[in-house]
Amino acid sequence: MPERTTKKLPTVKEVVAAIDDAAMKKDCRTLIAMMRRISGKGPKIWNVATIGFDSYRYAYGSGREGECHIIAFYARKGMITVYLMDGTARYAGPLSQLGTHTTSRVCLYIKKLSDVRLPVLERIVKQSYRYIKSRDGHMHRAMA
Repeated sequence: MPERTTKKLPTVKEVVAAIDDAAMKKDCRTLIAMMRRISGKGPKIWNVATIGFDSYRYAYGSGREGECHIIAFYARKGMITVYLMDGTARYAGPLSQLGTHTTSRVCLYIKKLSDVRLPVLERIVKQSYRYIKSRDGHMHRAMA
């Protein structure tokens, strides 16, 4: 049987350094500081280049279990994805005050931080973090 290999993930510094756009790099540093302040934890790379803070264990009724970041973001060319693991529907009110963005089930898409009101974003991320921490792995996503 072939031996399994695991690919070494880049460091947070390497991920941020690899971003070409200076404004995007600055936005990443701002989000890292915000999420560190909210979680009290340092950043960790999840997947390929998702920068996440803190983690929780989850279990589905099917028996499937795993570990996931509580709050996180992923920066790619022209877009920042902020992950709200408890679902974006829970934050419809604050999101209406955020500024220019789009959403999906658990993702908040922002082109650049200057398009949004940072205090509103921080409040949303903080509420998401607190909610997930309070659920002890038994989190329920709010669905639209």
